[in-house]
Amino acid sequence: MSDVASIESRLTELWETPKTLRGWFATVDHKELGIRYLVTAFAFLLVGGLEALLMRIQLSRPDQAFLSPEVYDQVFTMHGVTMIFWYASPILTGFAVYLVPLMIGARDMAYPRLNAFTYWSFLISGIFLYVAPLIGQAPHAGWFAYFPYTGTRYSPSRGMDFYALSLIFLTISTTGAAINSIVTILRLRAPGMAISKMPLFLYSTLTISFLILFALPALTAACVFLELDRQWGTHFFKIANGGDPMLWQQLFWFFGHPWVYVIFLPATGMVSLIVPVFSRRPIVGYPYIAIATILTGLVGFSVWLHHMFTVGMSDMAMSFFSAGSMTISIFTAVQVFAWIATIWMGRPVLTSAMYFAVGSIALLVVGGLSGVFTGIIPVDWQVHNTYYIVAHIHYVLIGANVFPVFAGFYYWLPKMTGRKLDEALGKCSFWIMFIGFNVGFFPMHILGLIGMPRRIYTYQSGLGLENMNVIVTVGAFVLGIGILISILNLLWSLRNGPLAGKNPWNSDGLEWETESPPKPYATVHIPTVISRHPLWDDYEEESDPANDRILDEQRLTLVTSWLDAEPTSIATIPKDTLVPLILAIVLFFFFFALVFQWLMGALLSFLITVLLTYYWLWPKPAEATQ
Repeated sequence: MSDVASIESRLTELWETPKTLRGWFATVDHKELGIRYLVTAFAFLLVGGLEALLMRIQLSRPDQAFLSPEVYDQVFTMHGVTMIFWYASPILTGFAVYLVPLMIGARDMAYPRLNAFTYWSFLISGIFLYVAPLIGQAPHAGWFAYFPYTGTRYSPSRGMDFYALSLIFLTISTTGAAINSIVTILRLRAPGMAISKMPLFLYSTLTISFLILFALPALTAACVFLELDRQWGTHFFKIANGGDPMLWQQLFWFFGHPWVYVIFLPATGMVSLIVPVFSRRPIVGYPYIAIATILTGLVGFSVWLHHMFTVGMSDMAMSFFSAGSMTISIFTAVQVFAWIATIWMGRPVLTSAMYFAVGSIALLVVGGLSGVFTGIIPVDWQVHNTYYIVAHIHYVLIGANVFPVFAGFYYWLPKMTGRKLDEALGKCSFWIMFIGFNVGFFPMHILGLIGMPRRIYTYQSGLGLENMNVIVTVGAFVLGIGILISILNLLWSLRNGPLAGKNPWNSDGLEWETESPPKPYATVHIPTVISRHPLWDDYEEESDPANDRILDEQRLTLVTSWLDAEPTSIATIPKDTLVPLILAIVLFFFFFALVFQWLMGALLSFLITVLLTYYWLWPKPAEATQ
């Protein structure tokens, strides 16, 4: 056996997850966990989409009785919560978990066990949320859950308890994933990959990870306060007892508007990688896109009050937040102009991934312009709580999240599965989705301007809303058909698609240097980076056996300095373990006990959680060098 084959065999033995039932549940391999994130989040997209179609059937005709008012409110709430929290951010986390180590030349994420725990807690928190409708206790107050409607007086069932506690459960997962991404990107980059040479997807992922750490505690606090008010007799939001219902809105939107960029910026980072590859030239304005990405995250914290222009506040406060809303559009415009300039100055290759990327740019422009209008105070007073806002939200969330995600699927699935998707079906899916989306959501602008309120379950005939709502419903179903075509394309391609090879798109990133799909250890040698386009560089690296970074003695990866990526040490990667899964299951029972105030069950679950955490953190002999 040759030396190379011997090294590969040793690395495979060290890194490969056993193909057993225990191995499936215990794996900490970022590639397997990344795919699970993507599959689970996409399943939540389908569930949320079905809920949306149920609402569109109800609203397709006036005075419709397809759904009762209470059931409509429950479906409406589950749709919003599912799409915003269990699809939009986790789907991007899935791409990050799978791709970031490959993009930076690392063998795994910085904290693999935490990576496994964040996945299992994401999945199990979603199951916890959907237990509510199964037992007839679904939340019904909208994804925004404004008080006092969420108090026990107007929501006496357990639905809002499931809402609050499932979000607290999910924030544990999301915070852990953000910390993992920050440490991985800052400390595990390949030698030579200085901050100024990182792929733009890493800038966006790093930015939103810091956003999560600063914004998510506001949501956690709001949900804790809500649960204390509902179950334990406190008065954070009860105005009769000295509380303030506006406190919920302040906390929720302090989290809510930065969250828009959490589910938007990584997708723009994906577009910034895909567009130059299929334009056959480097991205135009790399440093400006990187700076614009960071500034979008920073200025995003000065925008949240534009959701509250109608509640009554001083002119000075409204002017400040209106100016912030205008300013933040400049940074998005920088990225849009850079993408257009890259396409204009390149030689575009019209693949399915490129179609979805360019389509997302067009939709983002529409959504961004309608968002600027809502930052103008008198306009916001006019369109607030109308279907104009619904249209804006969906142009931003679908245009800047779903379409880039599909671009990412068509671009990176060959790396993940080893097979390319069918291009003809991909382009067919794009056009049906693009047409269906615009037919379904652009008329909502008009519906809002002529006075259709949002959050209503029906409307009277004779108001001039009937025809437009029929068009919207048809468009929503066409969009669903387009998504279904891509799903069928994936299922067909997994078995029959052409083999992808290492780099089917002639891309420039390190992830395309690995096999398709990558080996368990990703790469034999930890690479050295010379420029921003490692695979487009015309150079031959001199082999120096003394400096070869094979790292095959244990499960090892290289640690580098955060700024210039100079090697500083070697990290030991923990082995597979069932503890993350068990801990997530125990947390499920903890929160479930809190819903029904089973205090002994909650206390027992808490004690088990503490013991499992001690076991997790207790140093193991094989990990003494970690």
